[in-house]
Amino acid sequence: MLEISYIDTLWVLMASGMVFMMHLGFATIEAGFTRAKNTVSILMKNISTVFVGSFVFCLIGFSLAFSGDGALIGNLEHIVMRGLGTGAWGGLTISGIVFFFFQMMFAATAATIVSGAVAERIKFGPYLIITCVLLAVIYPMVAHWIWGGGWLADRGFIDFAGSTVVHSVGGWAALASALVLGPRIGKFTIKGIPKAIPGHNMGLATIGLFVLWFGWFGFNGGSELALNDNVGPIIVNTFLASIVAGIATMLVTWIKLGKPDTGMTMNGILAGLVAITAPCSVVTPYWALVIGAIAGVIVVYAVDFFESRLKVDDPVGAISVHGMNGLWGTLSVGLFASGSGLITSGSIDQLLIQVTGAGATFLLVFPMMFILAKMVDRAIGIRVSEFCEISGLDTTEFGGAAYPDFARG
Repeated sequence: MLEISYIDTLWVLMASGMVFMMHLGFATIEAGFTRAKNTVSILMKNISTVFVGSFVFCLIGFSLAFSGDGALIGNLEHIVMRGLGTGAWGGLTISGIVFFFFQMMFAATAATIVSGAVAERIKFGPYLIITCVLLAVIYPMVAHWIWGGGWLADRGFIDFAGSTVVHSVGGWAALASALVLGPRIGKFTIKGIPKAIPGHNMGLATIGLFVLWFGWFGFNGGSELALNDNVGPIIVNTFLASIVAGIATMLVTWIKLGKPDTGMTMNGILAGLVAITAPCSVVTPYWALVIGAIAGVIVVYAVDFFESRLKVDDPVGAISVHGMNGLWGTLSVGLFASGSGLITSGSIDQLLIQVTGAGATFLLVFPMMFILAKMVDRAIGIRVSEFCEISGLDTTEFGGAAYPDFARG
């Protein structure tokens, strides 16, 4: 039995706090990217995702994801309190309760991704139902496959901090939910051409970006679950991918539009962070730069593809940032991982298992979430009325306004 390291424990607890604060980033960036009349709605969805989603994951999801002995619902206390050396966290120098806390912080972020894609038109009740099912069943199934000793872990699938487990799951869940909801009123012309619906506060969005950016150092660095020599390179790779992704997105939008797009550049930085999340522990800084640069390009064309081709209305670009770049980050492991990547070693084996895991995740998450959203829609209706949407969800669903002293728009 390994002894608990208080340095490792302190680092993981600090990283857990950093991941927790990312919810502030999600809340403010989503609020800034959407209209003022829906700000309270955005904030309430993000706040409730933390306490409702974490509660559900605590009761059900964690046991499903990390029960090394097959324990299911109701056996959480046994799993968490049994200590070190067993289950998914065998060989670690932190206690089961700290491991549980870190994983609980991760889980809620997957559901928060959905919040942005369904903004400005989803009813609050149905959103909570979707969040509960996602974190009770769907997310834990993928987490078990990859992090809990499941079949993908057995085959050598690598997803260090969650490009697949967190970001792809959230992205594909967001895609399914947005398809069932349909676009916002006025998003598309009669001919199906997408129209920009500007967010109301880029300053608020920028605050969200920097909170998320900072939190990602805990997201990726904390996933080492110890404070050792690997943490430094992991955090450096994370930052390198994000900065070059921002550069790439800024340049692409500058060329395409004649002017650099601030909102898209923010999403480019996030795309780089999402993409490096899976490979940050297995690639060199050079390949981190390459991964980030490609992510910054992908996000621009992915947003255009989903809007123009598939007619999906995603107010904050969550599907493109998290879904598409979660996929890219997962595949990049198979290309650039030191010693096993196709480009770095000449072997295709790692890439094949990465493709298998990414495909299996999509085939699980997207159909289940689409069916769930359809069932909720048939049962109680998932979308607010036209009157509520035009008036704004703040007053119609929550009885108040974020800016009561100013005209809403």
